Amino acid sequence: MRLPGLGSSDPRQAVAAAVPWRALGRVQTELGGRCTGALIAPRTVLTAAHCLVAPRTGRFVQPQSVHFLRGYHLGRWEAAGRAVRLQTGPGFDPARRGPPEADWALLTLDQDVAEGVRPLFLQRRLPPPGTPLMLGGYQQDRPELILADRDCHLLGLAGHGAARLLVHDCAGTRGASGAPVLAQEAPGVWSVIGIAVAGAKDAARGLAVPTAALPEAP
Repeated sequence: MRLPGLGSSDPRQAVAAAVPWRALGRVQTELGGRCTGALIAPRTVLTAAHCLVAPRTGRFVQPQSVHFLRGYHLGRWEAAGRAVRLQTGPGFDPARRGPPEADWALLTLDQDVAEGVRPLFLQRRLPPPGTPLMLGGYQQDRPELILADRDCHLLGLAGHGAARLLVHDCAGTRGASGAPVLAQEAPGVWSVIGIAVAGAKDAARGLAVPTAALPEAP
């Protein structure tokens, strides 16, 4: 059975531990949930709010049960931290895992996990359609490493007003939730324009919450 968000062809490839991928890590809960997160400050991780919902209760997990493993690869990682605070999008209801425009979360960790790695920059300005993008994360079919689509594009916006979401044609499936949607600012320079929250059922296409929806100072 084809996984959602990939389409008929799968352009994803495993990526090496280099910029910007070293700022990514696996977000996992002690209940077994796994998603992707991005370091945006030495003790702050950006991910999706629905990744922090306990499957049986429909409630948010306790912060201390959430771990961030930066640079996770084949059972090893470069740095690890435990959450001490969770902040989610205003109005996000864990029981129904929505609305999608509020599906973002900031994890405050118990320690600095940057260790020489520059946190990713949040781009508040929305780039035009056609902008080159990348999307990579710890996905269902290969959760032990980062699989990335490095040649995709911004298609535009869906929704209206504060409920707008980014639409992209990056391939990504379950587990890529919470991954940063990276836009190319200049050759070799990437910034975060969104947080991956959903993929199409039968196409390489997805939705992301724009970083403009986040508070100014994480």
